[in-house]
Amino acid sequence: MAGCTGNSSSDGHLEQVEAPFSASTLENSNEDGAEIYRPESSSNRIVESRNNAITNAVDSASAAVVSIMSRRVVDRPNDPREEFFRYFFGYEQPREDSNMGSGFLISEDGLIVTNQHVVGANPDEIMISTIYGETYEAELIGSDELTDVALLRVRENKAFPFVEFSNSDDILVGEWAIALGNPFGLFEDGQPTVTVGVISAKNRDFRPDPNNPRVYIDMIQTDAAINRGNSGGPLLNSAGEVIGMNTFIYTGGTGAGFVGLSFAIPSNRIDKIISQLLTSGSVVLDYDPGMEFTSMTEQLVYRYRLPYVQGLLVTSVNKDGPAFSCGIMPGDVILKIGDERVLSEMHAWALLREYDEGDSMEIELIRDNRQYETEMLLRPSIRAESSGD
Repeated sequence: MAGCTGNSSSDGHLEQVEAPFSASTLENSNEDGAEIYRPESSSNRIVESRNNAITNAVDSASAAVVSIMSRRVVDRPNDPREEFFRYFFGYEQPREDSNMGSGFLISEDGLIVTNQHVVGANPDEIMISTIYGETYEAELIGSDELTDVALLRVRENKAFPFVEFSNSDDILVGEWAIALGNPFGLFEDGQPTVTVGVISAKNRDFRPDPNNPRVYIDMIQTDAAINRGNSGGPLLNSAGEVIGMNTFIYTGGTGAGFVGLSFAIPSNRIDKIISQLLTSGSVVLDYDPGMEFTSMTEQLVYRYRLPYVQGLLVTSVNKDGPAFSCGIMPGDVILKIGDERVLSEMHAWALLREYDEGDSMEIELIRDNRQYETEMLLRPSIRAESSGD
């Protein structure tokens, strides 16, 4: 009798007892017409279950990720020791600076987005490598040090795989975040490195470093690991769309290691910046605020007996500009632009880039130790036109 064993009871009758589960028993039994168990079909189902939204996103976007190496020749002062080392040891002091990082293709004709700090200032050569082992020379179309965004184009007439931007305003805290890039130059194996986490927070602003002009506003925070060389790579959602660009990690004074705080520039900001870089090679305001200002310092506070606050000192106002129209005067101290507390002059320029011609900008200021609020209507910049003879 298949599927059972016989044991003798006290009255001499056989008692039917079910046998332990056995894959081989199921495999050999097909009396009731049930589907025969096949171990290999179960294995296939396990493999299929490993394919999920994350693996699909990585598969669709990996081909658009590139490794970037930029070089710049550096003029160094003549050193008498160079001749000594060159003569006796064949050693010559390097005369170039190089940067390494990641980037991603955003168009079929070879447009690449990366961080400005990856390509550096005025690079003499930029080389990009794809996951297929192909190497191309790229040109710098434009870069913006303030927002740390650069736009490149591959000097090759061919069709490239690319990724598309998603609306970063729609991201949800807690949703999957996938970081792709080339940390530590490990790109030779043919695939970018993948780290996965969640969106930890959004709209994170950072106090600018006094020695660094870059200002980071509305950054995306994630716990997906970003290491050296990951900068400039894409941060994806689970649909494989770009929601940001991996830029830096926060170590909290624990050293240079990753502690779970990574930050990416949101895609909407990138899209706005590269649109201007593609058009003019630089980023400029399409309106004129009609005033000049400088960061508040202790020297200014003591010299002009100003309130000891962080903000901007208005140094001049154009009588034909929007600042004058809304009542701003030289000597005013601007505390807020919109909802943001102003930290420095560079921070102010970063905040001003969030507005366009025709917008209304709320400004909070101090005058004669009294606090005021005003609203500035942004008018288009007046550009001088050359006249013919």
